[in-house]
Amino acid sequence: MKKKNLIISLLLSLVMILSACTGTSSEKSGGSKKGGELIIGMESEADVLDPHRAGGWVTMRITNQMFEPLIGEDLSKSSKEESVPELVPVLAKSWEVSEDGKTYTFHLREGVKFHDGTDFNAEAVDFNIKRLTDKKFEYYDEIGAGRTFRTWKFFESSEVVDEKTINIHLSSPFSEFPRMLAQINSLQIVSPEAIIKNGNDSMGENPVGTGPFKFSERKRGENITLVKNEEYWGEKALLDKVIFRPLSDSASRVLAIQNDEVDIIAVPPPDSIENLKDQGYEVVSGTPPHVWYLTFNFDNKYMKDQKVRQAINYAINREGIANELLKGTVNPAYTIQSPGAANYSADNKWYEYNPEKAKELLKEAGLENGFKTTLQTSVDGSGQLLPVDIAEWIQRDLKEIGIEVKLDTQEWITYYSGYSDGMASDVGMNQMSSGRTSPYFLSMVAHSEFVAPGGFNSGKYVNPSVDKLLDQASTSTDESKALELWKEAEAMIMEDAAFAPIVNDSAPYVVNSRVKGFVIPSEEWYTLAPVYIEN
Repeated sequence: MKKKNLIISLLLSLVMILSACTGTSSEKSGGSKKGGELIIGMESEADVLDPHRAGGWVTMRITNQMFEPLIGEDLSKSSKEESVPELVPVLAKSWEVSEDGKTYTFHLREGVKFHDGTDFNAEAVDFNIKRLTDKKFEYYDEIGAGRTFRTWKFFESSEVVDEKTINIHLSSPFSEFPRMLAQINSLQIVSPEAIIKNGNDSMGENPVGTGPFKFSERKRGENITLVKNEEYWGEKALLDKVIFRPLSDSASRVLAIQNDEVDIIAVPPPDSIENLKDQGYEVVSGTPPHVWYLTFNFDNKYMKDQKVRQAINYAINREGIANELLKGTVNPAYTIQSPGAANYSADNKWYEYNPEKAKELLKEAGLENGFKTTLQTSVDGSGQLLPVDIAEWIQRDLKEIGIEVKLDTQEWITYYSGYSDGMASDVGMNQMSSGRTSPYFLSMVAHSEFVAPGGFNSGKYVNPSVDKLLDQASTSTDESKALELWKEAEAMIMEDAAFAPIVNDSAPYVVNSRVKGFVIPSEEWYTLAPVYIEN
């Protein structure tokens, strides 16, 4: 193949590049647009603030303000403007890939310092990579490696060329590698000096990155406070302070914004939205790559049967959940792939609501009298919407076809921590909310290399034919061929009924009218650098 050059050089002025990264123009730096304090009411308590260890979007929205990747995404445009965010240079000012697609060379930005005053350079990048990939490295972090290893599936080695240049060598071409590096929880760069001085565990409690905001304090269960990084290498944030408050009860979040205790709330109750609009609040939403889905447990005697899994899919009234329970704030989901990914198609409608078909399949499976099983879910959390309410709806739907479901619920951090451990054999299914703009999401949830314990394939789904397609798609250097392979793998996964997709979220936020510059891009996270409070 001809040499592919992905160099994104500084042909534009520094201001223009930083505008692409942060969505902030120089016009926003003056007058009443400077300063202020923003308080966000979030849907659950956050995990540890180490970007390599952190679990769930609610935490990643916080770490994204403090830590930066080599390659990022332009989060300045709403999902209505751009379905997949453009890749942009962040800590790497440019990058290129070799002819064989196996070596990525990153040219690093100069003049960048960590929040602790130490220098960002190629050695710092190499330290971060080794922390996640090299078991012999003194500061290897098993927890972080377990959370991020999907990005490093084809990793071979890293090589410091000079102070501002580093090579990453892969064992095979991996066309989704740049996009995966840009995703949260992959390679956001942490301060090596902070870890060397205080140990791996310290990063979760006292995070040190390079981003436009830096950590101030945390009072568990009450708030996490970030302050403006006055020494930021690029265009500085407009806000002086950001406070994230965990408010797991949705009614409490509504009261908090109505009482002027917070400026923005996530996941408003669906039946409150119109009333909040009438009260003068703005409701901002989009189409992030999100799917709320059930994962079937292939260690369970009932769920091993494809007909049972298909029956459950047919039995669930997704339209009712979307329109009656969640008041049109979501869309019914009929495929495991997420909106925004290159291989997503709204026309792929597997298992539309058909309870009679579900009963027929159970009869064919020899279970016409039904059975009992357990569904595990959280009570709150990132992208979880109203998880217990949705689970109770599914419980009623399945009862109609003879399946008696017991609900096993936990708070978000505990639930997420155990998700990658997999399910006990007496549990039939669990639930998750996830998604990526990259079609590689299919590998994350369905490849046998990522089975629990340790991986995101919580149900331990294994299909060698699917694995083969996923690997071919991942390593293909032909974009159109890769797309067809992703689609073929998706169809096979859905025919197997490895999952039961339920809904796709529109991620509504309620925003006080004094808050300006808050944008919901085609991701489950955002940047607060361009946000300001209008006086």
